[in-house]
Amino acid sequence: MNPIQALKRRAIRGYDGLTRRMYRGGRPGPVARVMNRVAGRQYAAGLLSPGYAMTLEVIGRRSGQPVTLPVVVADYDGGRYLVSMLGEANWVRNVRAAHGRAVLHRHGSDTVHLEEIDPGERAPILRRYLDLAPGARPHFPIDRHAATAEFERIADRYPVFRVDAAT
Repeated sequence: MNPIQALKRRAIRGYDGLTRRMYRGGRPGPVARVMNRVAGRQYAAGLLSPGYAMTLEVIGRRSGQPVTLPVVVADYDGGRYLVSMLGEANWVRNVRAAHGRAVLHRHGSDTVHLEEIDPGERAPILRRYLDLAPGARPHFPIDRHAATAEFERIADRYPVFRVDAAT
């Protein structure tokens, strides 16, 4: 490995460690909360962000108040999907409690229904998600280029929801 490649690997390991620390305990810490707030506004407005970067709004299961967070909507095989990079995160529990009702924001609002995908069908969606969401990669125990079989082994740890139009 040449010195440039070694330097890149060290930088990536440092970034990955920082990212994991920002979400210690499976929840965003103070720095991550501020960054998520800024990214959420940026994604909702569609400013300087790719088209798959959006803001999810779901009603909090305890507070009854809208909860918003930035998300990456992965496209796969003609469908759109949300993946929880932290596994059983609060937004996942809120979506389940809301029976899948949610709103996606990007240049306006789109009321959607989120349908949870069976773990046996998640592997290729998880791989696609990691292609699109570099900030999520430190939270996964495998490389985004890993074989599908490796994604199948971890699929039950990362909830995936198909994004459907609200009925």
